[in-house]
Amino acid sequence: MTILESIRGPRDLKALSEAEIGQLGDEIREFLVHAVARTGGHLGPNLGVVELSIALHRVFESPVDRILWDTGHQSYVHKLLTGRQDFSKLRGKGGLSGYPSREESEHDIIENSHASTALGWADGLAKARQVQGEKGHVVAVIGDGALTGGMAWEALNNIAAAKDRPLIIVVNDNERSYSPTIGGLANHLATLRTTDSYEKVLAWGKDVLLGMPVVGGTLYESLHGAKKGFKDAFAPQGMFEDLGLKYVGPIDGHDVGAVESALRRAKRFHGPVLIHCLTEKGRGYEPAIAHEEDHFHTVGVMDPLTCEPLAPSNGPSWTSVFGDEIVRIGEAREDVVAITAAMLHPVGLAKFAERFPDRVWDVGIAEQHAAVSAAGLATGGLHPVVAVYATFLNRAFDQLLMDVALHRCGVTFVLDRAGVTGVDGASHNGMWDMSILQVVPGLRIAAPRDADQLCAQLREAVAVDDAPTLIRFPKESVGPVVPAVDRVGGLDVLHRGERPEVLLVAVGVMAPVCLQAAELLEARGVNCTVVDPRWVKPVDPALPGLAAEHRLVAVVEDNSRAAGVGSAVALALGDAEVDVPVRRFGIPEQFLAHAKRGEVLADIGLTPVEIAGRISASLATQEARSTVTEAESAVEGQVPEARRAVNGKAADGKAPASGGSKARSAGQGASGASGAQPARQRVAKRQTAKKPAGKEHASKEKQE
Repeated sequence: MTILESIRGPRDLKALSEAEIGQLGDEIREFLVHAVARTGGHLGPNLGVVELSIALHRVFESPVDRILWDTGHQSYVHKLLTGRQDFSKLRGKGGLSGYPSREESEHDIIENSHASTALGWADGLAKARQVQGEKGHVVAVIGDGALTGGMAWEALNNIAAAKDRPLIIVVNDNERSYSPTIGGLANHLATLRTTDSYEKVLAWGKDVLLGMPVVGGTLYESLHGAKKGFKDAFAPQGMFEDLGLKYVGPIDGHDVGAVESALRRAKRFHGPVLIHCLTEKGRGYEPAIAHEEDHFHTVGVMDPLTCEPLAPSNGPSWTSVFGDEIVRIGEAREDVVAITAAMLHPVGLAKFAERFPDRVWDVGIAEQHAAVSAAGLATGGLHPVVAVYATFLNRAFDQLLMDVALHRCGVTFVLDRAGVTGVDGASHNGMWDMSILQVVPGLRIAAPRDADQLCAQLREAVAVDDAPTLIRFPKESVGPVVPAVDRVGGLDVLHRGERPEVLLVAVGVMAPVCLQAAELLEARGVNCTVVDPRWVKPVDPALPGLAAEHRLVAVVEDNSRAAGVGSAVALALGDAEVDVPVRRFGIPEQFLAHAKRGEVLADIGLTPVEIAGRISASLATQEARSTVTEAESAVEGQVPEARRAVNGKAADGKAPASGGSKARSAGQGASGASGAQPARQRVAKRQTAKKPAGKEHASKEKQE
């Protein structure tokens, strides 16, 4: 049995010798390389925190002591040390999450994989413990990349305000988030990294001065009073201390003994402490160290020896198609510039940056700043393209609304990883954007169905200079081109059956799904029209008229069903007084478990078979209700006559006279007009309402 296999929980670490700790670190790295190579996942970040994770669990008593991981992609070692060593289905359905998960373990606190939040969590937990008089420590581990996020500094400001509230911040400084960390803070931390000898020099000076007879102690105290100024001259950690944080470091994050010593000192301090640990992303795995782009931040299924991918390629990705097209646009238009939030390579802007280095800005993990800066760039005469993951744009909603849209700035937002992303779990799904952004006045949203449409709609978007535009696409590979057979208004008609009953509105990449669903329905005798609206906000003016020609409209989108495109279409039909029911297919209001994208789509019913089945059921329900309504109307027309006949006979004990019968028969004609006959009229009215105005007019002319 290896040492790693003997670890069932953090307490098992405390009895290990220094040599055993070193061996454990080696075993963990070997385990990670082979396990993550089998499933894919975050490799580089976890190789860099092996010793740090061991030290944290040796010094603190989790879960009584709360250890918080910002972002959480570097929590694999933490999982191993807390008894979770089955990585066979990592990030797969039914397997371990790629992030902390409360469902998995009491040692996990934050499941949100969005960066820069751990310090706010720590502040709240520390306050809660102080108010309730609870024992235990709160430790937040945050990367230098996450410290570029504004929320981290808002939290630091509040943490530092309470000088007597214990809270430990561990900065895992590997000089990177996905790529090298940028900005003023990065430069500050770089300066701190260059001052390893400062504390040694200070200690040597103290020994020398205190060893001097008579004046030594006095001289030391005088110089000690100037310590901060002297310290800042050599290492500007004064920035943290000016905030009110005790600063410890820099510490070699791969020296378990040194990290443990720093943590124990911080543990004894009765106030906020920041420990600065220097680590190396990809530590111990040479291919990761040599990979300059991101040190194997995330890898797919691969051979751990050659690092060659083992999963077959399904063709170019949406990201790569965008990356190539934005370069072509940049070559044609000098006013087009690009912004990203610490994700230059993941969102496909690397080629643009290489071609136009002076026209791209990586603002760090600061989506709000990216949006506001884009508003400034647009006002200054440029057309900025802001490329982020769809789930991260949630953070910049207020800025998109009040800074970009309100000022009618020509800014294009490009949302990668829109819809269901799958293996990265709940907080990485880009399933909210088309719901949240429906309320933004003037915003135009495009959902391309294939690579050709992405290129075309990207060019259409950057041509708009008086309003924000947005394009969204998923994580998966681009499929084949889906040709249009016709164009109605701005709608691409992808399929049109004879005398169609169902209008399928396919949003973006759901086009192939809708075409397959239409094929299944037509095999059952239900003809369909399938359209791609291309621009889903605002709803195309031609859509209500087209919908009026059908019995049912079905909107299929890879976005939340709540307030999404389906809701917008239903509203548009209502405003146009088109009385056709709208069936909405999308993502339910729930946080989705991690699994492959196809598995998640199947679980939530976004498959051709499920969609066709539900549409068939809706049509059957319509038929049944229509039949019941006609039957009830017919009965309503007969009941008044029967009652009058009975009442007349009861009055004189005789049957009504023939004249009275005729009178009542004449009266029944009016009654019938509101009874059985009106039922047919109401059906006719419904059918007439479904006809476009042009056809109705033509019909009247023929009658005349």
